[in-house]
Amino acid sequence: MPKVQKKRVLRSKAVQRADSIEQILDAAEYLFSKNGLHGVSLRDVAQQVGIHTTLVHYYFTDKQHLFESVFARRASVSSGARMVALEEYEAAAGDKPTVEGALHAFLDTDLDLYFDRGENWMNYAAFCARVSNTPEGAALMDVHFDPVVLKLVDILKRALPKHSAQDIFWGYHFVTGALMNTFARTGRIDTLSGGLCRSDDFAAVKQRMAKFMAAGFLALEPLSQKPIPNKPLPRKKAR
Repeated sequence: MPKVQKKRVLRSKAVQRADSIEQILDAAEYLFSKNGLHGVSLRDVAQQVGIHTTLVHYYFTDKQHLFESVFARRASVSSGARMVALEEYEAAAGDKPTVEGALHAFLDTDLDLYFDRGENWMNYAAFCARVSNTPEGAALMDVHFDPVVLKLVDILKRALPKHSAQDIFWGYHFVTGALMNTFARTGRIDTLSGGLCRSDDFAAVKQRMAKFMAAGFLALEPLSQKPIPNKPLPRKKAR
């Protein structure tokens, strides 16, 4: 009997620890999404949760450790779901992949994931959008998202055999810029459109983005076949 009671206590502590970590990660995720890495302190996170700062230090060595943990927690789910979608599309398309089909697999999967799983996931989307253009965020993007991005690029190369690799990477650069702007949910499009569009309407984005971006990739083909003219240097004035 005493042994059973001991196991129950240990299990209770384990559950309590897991709950505390999740609360800290959720709070940090929200604050980082609003203020970035350098605009948030461990004290801010502790106050958001309603705990003492020492407890945050207990679970996370420092703010960088907490930042990396917030990033990694959902990154594997996002990249994993997109990798599965791309592999399934690749198998279904065979030797005839299309740009739009590949982009649907890559973009729609992520848009559905963030929207369907609720506010915490939407906070993570905003967090990624804010930090992706910082040195710290870009380094984590390399670690967690490069494999799935390169998978997309590989399919796009086969869908666009006449395009240069340079054009395809630039095309992805423009795609990810639009995606991060969507994830940021700044409300800018709400104001510009007079309420016709909403920055949190991921369903509307899903209907349009892959088709829109596919047209952009296709429009780059002439560029890949024409050399970029070199502008002559301006002549120095004679003295």
